Amino acid sequence: MTILAPYASDPAKSRGREHAEPGGEQRGPRDAFQRDRDRIIHSISFRRLRHKTQVFVAPDGDHYRVRLTHSLEVAQIGRTIARSLGLNEDLTEALCLAHDIGHPPFGHAGEDALEVAMAGHGGFDHNAHCLRTLMRLETPYPRFDGLNLTWEMLEGLAKHNGPILRPGWAMRELDSAYPLDLTSFASLEAQVAALSDDIAYDNHDIDDGLRAGLLTIDQLVEVPLVREGWERVRARYPDVAEDRLLRELVRDQIGVMVNDLLETTRAAIAESRVGDVADVRAAGRALVTFSARLTEEERTLKRFMYANLYHHPEQLAAAARADHIINDLFEAYRADPALMNPHWASCIPCDEPERSRHIADFIAGMTDRYASRAHSEIFGPEICGKTLETEPTR
Repeated sequence: MTILAPYASDPAKSRGREHAEPGGEQRGPRDAFQRDRDRIIHSISFRRLRHKTQVFVAPDGDHYRVRLTHSLEVAQIGRTIARSLGLNEDLTEALCLAHDIGHPPFGHAGEDALEVAMAGHGGFDHNAHCLRTLMRLETPYPRFDGLNLTWEMLEGLAKHNGPILRPGWAMRELDSAYPLDLTSFASLEAQVAALSDDIAYDNHDIDDGLRAGLLTIDQLVEVPLVREGWERVRARYPDVAEDRLLRELVRDQIGVMVNDLLETTRAAIAESRVGDVADVRAAGRALVTFSARLTEEERTLKRFMYANLYHHPEQLAAAARADHIINDLFEAYRADPALMNPHWASCIPCDEPERSRHIADFIAGMTDRYASRAHSEIFGPEICGKTLETEPTR
């Protein structure tokens, strides 16, 4: 049995679930956070992540990452960090697996398009939509909507990037129904999930960018963090061809970032003198962090990735086509709800903003290929002479 640190989240002390589950809470030898993890893995929205964009839209190559594989990689990094810090691994894993469930098709391009389409109806935010999906839109149980996850799980998903001082409409509605203390910091497990996400996509997007030929090692070594890693790898394997060392660079860099996080976080925990998870929430700052030096180096890496990969001309062209698809679908469904899936069409509200929010829920749940197919069925198979599935975007 794993011994938890005193400041870890303890499933035996969970604040419970939104809906009581008399008689059905225990199904096998699992605690509350283990059940949360399993509910995520068995959910429809988690399965859809295998056809949602990470870096490339519906990539032709089998080796590129999608939201599902990214989430699995985040979970493995998160579990390693949680174990090293004495935190709850199951809650950390569940948060990592679920953190991207609210993303619409086509990644950030799809989110930007939905935000514009919903500007007059409260807007769209993928983090709030993650909570909305898991608390309201998933319906696997007979007596309530949602997966009925623990308070700690929902709180962590809501606040893993920090306190929410100005929640949007979706988060306000959910918090009103089941208060999540939005203005405090989240558990250490949630903070670990947030930085595990950064570590994963900082490094794995490099891997995919190199594989796609949109990045080169000569470009990457302009970034100090990457240059230092590349020099270490080349020194260890001076006689190995460079193309055999690219993934070694990625692995090495992940290790550097994880080790820096562990050292800095242990020092922050000791300095703050937190005794339990309540102290963590009241600490007034994030305790899971990189060092000041690595924080700046990681920001420099992100700036490089935006300039050279995420805003690459091929990416921007694909983002424009994704924007076109999302906007066309939104307007088509507003004009004729019968074009939607029969279930969604049958329960569309008559009044605004609920009507547009219902349409946004439907579109946000689509995979890349479902959205592309739906658009083709309504408007024809091509956009500007090209099919979207062959183009990358972030």
